Amino acid sequence: MEEKIRVLFVCTHNSARSQMAEEYLRKFAGDLFEVESAGLEAGVLNPFVIKVLKEEGIDIEGKATRKVIDLYKAGNKYGYVFTVCSREAEESCPVFPGTVHRVNWPFPDPSKFTGTDEEILNRTREVRDVIREMVLQFIEAYKKKQVPPQYR
Repeated sequence: MEEKIRVLFVCTHNSARSQMAEEYLRKFAGDLFEVESAGLEAGVLNPFVIKVLKEEGIDIEGKATRKVIDLYKAGNKYGYVFTVCSREAEESCPVFPGTVHRVNWPFPDPSKFTGTDEEILNRTREVRDVIREMVLQFIEAYKKKQVPPQYR
C-alpha cells in the first residue's frame, strides 16, 4: 500500500478556513492524504464555521486549534502546505523541511464578516462552498496525475 501524502492547511488562527479545508480533504480523500491544519496563532473555532460544516455532516465542535510553529518545531514534513489566508499572512508561515509543494488559496476570513447572524452565516457558507470546490479540484487533479502548476 502506498504511503499517504501529508498535507497541511494553514490560516491565521486555525479557526475557520484551514479547518474547513482539512475536513473536506479528509472527507473526500482521506484514503490518499494524511491531513492536518494549524494557524499562525491558535484561536477559537468560529461558531459559524461549526454550523456550516455541521450542515454537511462534519462535526468539529470541541476540536482544538493548533499553532503552525508547534508542527514546525516538531519537525513535521508535508508533501503540500496550503496557506488559505492572505498573501501577507502567508509570508509569516514557516517553510517546512522537505515540503515539495507550497500553495496559497487566499479565501476571505469569516472572522471579519459583519452583519446579522444570518448574513454572516450566508457569507461563511459561500467561503465553505468555494473551499470544498477547490479541495475537490485538487483531489481530481491529483488522482489523474495532472497536478496543475499552482499545486507544484
